[in-house]
Amino acid sequence: MSTEEKSLNFIEQIIEEDLKNGLPNNKLRFRFPPEPNGYLHIGHASAIALNFGLGIDYQAPVNLRFDDTNPAKEEQEFVDSIKRDVQWLGYQWDKELYASDYFQQLYDWTVEFIKKGKAYVDSQTSEAMAEQKGTPTTPGVDSPYRNRSVEENLDLFERMKNGEFEEGTHILRAKIDMKSTNMLMRDPIMYRILHKHHHRTGDDWCIYPMYDWAHGESDYLEQISHSFCTLEFLPHRELYDWFLDQVYDENKVRPKQREFARRNLSHTVVSKRKLLKLVQDNYVNGWDDPRMSTISGLRRRGYTPASLRNFANTIGIAKRDNLIDVSVLEFCIREDLNKTAPRVMAVLDPVKLVITNYPEGKEEWLDAENNQEDESAGFRKVPFSREIYIEREDFLEEAPAKFFRLSIGKEVRLKNAYIIKGESVVKDSNGNITEIHATYDTDSLSGSGTEASLRKVSGTLHWVSIAHALEAEVRLYDRLFTDEAPDTHKEKDFLEFVNPDSLKIVTGYVEPSLKTAQNEDKFQFQRLGYFTVDKDATDNKLVFNKTVGLKDAWEEKGKKEENAINNSLKEINKYFKVSTEEERNSVEKAIAENLQSVSNFSLLQNSIRKNVNNNKASLLFSNWILKYSDKIKFSDVDAEVLEKLYAMSLRSESEFVRKEVVQNLKNDSANFSKFENEISKIA
Repeated sequence: MSTEEKSLNFIEQIIEEDLKNGLPNNKLRFRFPPEPNGYLHIGHASAIALNFGLGIDYQAPVNLRFDDTNPAKEEQEFVDSIKRDVQWLGYQWDKELYASDYFQQLYDWTVEFIKKGKAYVDSQTSEAMAEQKGTPTTPGVDSPYRNRSVEENLDLFERMKNGEFEEGTHILRAKIDMKSTNMLMRDPIMYRILHKHHHRTGDDWCIYPMYDWAHGESDYLEQISHSFCTLEFLPHRELYDWFLDQVYDENKVRPKQREFARRNLSHTVVSKRKLLKLVQDNYVNGWDDPRMSTISGLRRRGYTPASLRNFANTIGIAKRDNLIDVSVLEFCIREDLNKTAPRVMAVLDPVKLVITNYPEGKEEWLDAENNQEDESAGFRKVPFSREIYIEREDFLEEAPAKFFRLSIGKEVRLKNAYIIKGESVVKDSNGNITEIHATYDTDSLSGSGTEASLRKVSGTLHWVSIAHALEAEVRLYDRLFTDEAPDTHKEKDFLEFVNPDSLKIVTGYVEPSLKTAQNEDKFQFQRLGYFTVDKDATDNKLVFNKTVGLKDAWEEKGKKEENAINNSLKEINKYFKVSTEEERNSVEKAIAENLQSVSNFSLLQNSIRKNVNNNKASLLFSNWILKYSDKIKFSDVDAEVLEKLYAMSLRSESEFVRKEVVQNLKNDSANFSKFENEISKIA
C-alpha cells in the first residue's frame, strides 16, 4: 500500500511497520473468523470490510474461517447465511476453512501439552473452580487435581474423547499461573465434554476445544499474518501468545493479534444473544426482519452493499468503543439510492380527488423523469385521469398561511401533470372528508412550454390515477428501540425499550409501472422516501418495505427533546424569582409538560446526572424529572447519583427543593429509610 494515497489507520500502520521490519509481502494473509451461531450484523459488516479491504489493498489472500467449536449453538443455517452475506457485500474469500478442520491437530498438540506437564484434567465442579480461581485483586489457588500424573491425565483425556464421561464431570486445563494478574492466564480451560452433534464432524468428537485454544492455533495453521479482533479480546492476547509459544516454529509466520474498537449502532443491539432473544420472543419476525441490525435484515429493508461498505469506511477504525448514530448509516443509504433509485409515485394515505372539469373517460399518458440525478435513466409514461388519489395530509379545507399544499381556493401543481385549484369537499356523516373537488388549468401541462405551464404555484403534489393504480401493502419501519443505547442501562432490560411503533402496515396505491417490480428492486416514492420490494411480494400482491425517509425525522425529534430539556433548565430560574404561588404553579406546569414530552431515556438519565450539584435550580430540575417523567423510575438512576441528589437536596438552602425531595423520597420506599432522620428534621 502506498502511504501517499491516504492517511493510514492504526491497523494499516501496524502492517506497514511489519513489512518494514522484514515481513515479506507474500506472507501477508488475513481472515474473517465468524462463529456460526447466528446471523451476521452491522458490526460484522465493518469487520468484513476491514479484513477483506486489507486483502484488496495489499493484494493478499483472505480466509473465511468458521470458528465452529461449540456444537450446542452452531448450525449449518448460520454457515450458509454468513457465506451469503459476505458475497452479497461484494467480497470473495481465498479459502473456506473451519476450526473443526483442525480438531485432530489440536488434540495431538494437547496430548503433547499433557506429556510436558503443561495441561491437566480437572474434576472439580464449576462452582469450586470459580471459587479457587480468585478475583482480579486476589490470587487464585491451585486445583487439587493440578498435580495429577502425566499417565493419569493422558488416560482421563483419552476417555473424555471416547465419550466415557458425562458433561461437566471433567475438563482439561492449561497449567500456567494461578497467581497471574490476568485472570485468563489462571489455568484456562482448553477442552470441555459436549455430547452434541456437530454440523460438520457429526458425532466423531465428545470433547471440543475452547475458543481461546482453537482460535490462535487455527490462525497459526493457516499462516495468518495479522489476526484483528475487537477490544474485548485485548486481555486474551497474552493467552493467545502463550498458546502460540508452545507450538511455534520460527521458520513459519507467527500470527499477531491486534484489537480495534467495536462500533455500536444507536437505537439497536448488535449482540447475537440479544438478537436471538428478539427472534425467539417474537419481537421481530425472524433474523431477516427489516428492523434487525443483521445484514440480512438490512438487505431486506433495502440497504445496498455499497451503502454498508461506505458506512464502514465512514466510521473508520478506532481504538476506543463508540456509539455511532444510526443517522450516519441512513445517510449512506440515502446517498446511494439518490443516485440509483428510479422515482415513482405512490400514495400511502389516500383521499380521492375529482378534477371536475376534466372530461369523464379521458386518460393521458404523461412523461415522467425516472431520476433527475441520472441523465441516462430516461423517462416513463404515467397515466392521468379525472379521478386521482393524493395524500390526505396534502389537503386542508382551511389552511394557514404557510401551508404550501392544496386547500380551497389555492393552486398547486400535480407532479408531471397540471396545475389544479381546490374548489370544494364532500364529507361523510362524521364530518370526515371523503372527496375533494378541484379544477385544472387546461394549458398548464408540465413541460408543454406554454405560459400557463410556467406559472409558479406554492407547491407540487404526487398522485396516482385511481383507474390505473395498483394496490400495495406498504410496511413502514421505524427504529426498533426508542432509546439510543437500549442495552447499556444496568437496571433496565433492553426489551423495555422496544419501540411499539417500529412497524406500521398500510394499504397504499402505486403507479402501474411498478407491476413488474421484483424482490429487492428499489424506488424513491416521491416526497415519501425510499422503498424496496419485499420477498413476500407475489405476482398478485405488491409488498414494499420503507428503507428510509427522505429526511431524518428522528434528528428533528431529538432536537425537540433536547430543546425541551434546555428550555426547562432556563425557565426553572423563574420559579425562584416570581412572588406568588399562582406564578410558581404556572412555571412548574409548563416544565412538567416539557418533561412529559421527552421519551429519550438516556437524555433524561444524563440530565439528572449532570444536574446533581449545589445549584438550587439544578437540584429542583432533577427532582422534577423524577416527579413528572413517566419514562424514568427511581430504580433507573445510578444508586450513587440518586443518594447524592437526595442528600444535597435535603440540605439545600431552598425550601422548594427540600419540599420536592421529601415528596420524592416518600414515593421511593427503597431509599426512604436511609434519609428518615433528615426528613424528620425538615418536617
